[in-house]
Amino acid sequence: MEFELIMASEAKTRLLARQLGEKLVAGDVILLEGDLGAGKTTFTKGIGEGLLIPQMIKSPTFTIIREYKKGRLPLYHMDVYRLEDTSADELGLEEYFYGAGVSVVEWAQFVREDLPEEYLEIKLFHIDENTRKMVVKSFGERYKQLAMEVFGK
Repeated sequence: MEFELIMASEAKTRLLARQLGEKLVAGDVILLEGDLGAGKTTFTKGIGEGLLIPQMIKSPTFTIIREYKKGRLPLYHMDVYRLEDTSADELGLEEYFYGAGVSVVEWAQFVREDLPEEYLEIKLFHIDENTRKMVVKSFGERYKQLAMEVFGK
């Protein structure tokens, strides 16, 4: 299932992400793709709000994984851009994907073969300073239902 939305502001993007975060459960995997500045970290901040994460969410660009454990569920925010020649298995990412929290993976195309079979993929496209296009694809029945609830309104 696929949805395409136009987000006219950062606030609207974050609101949708928060609504998604409110519905996420342990073991959920969200893939975020988009160019630099497309809104991947902003979207993750919204997910964190939905998970009741009190900490400030920052991009994990140089740390690969940032863990936030003080919310309704742990949030594992990953940026795998620099892992082109390293497998997710070597880094133990599978433990996160099937663990007690929610995994948000930026630049997932670099570890695609190591991902679970089911996930929600969100691609963000920069249209102008405030406007983003969002393409949401669900893989698996759980994510189909989730996408319909959050993005199919």
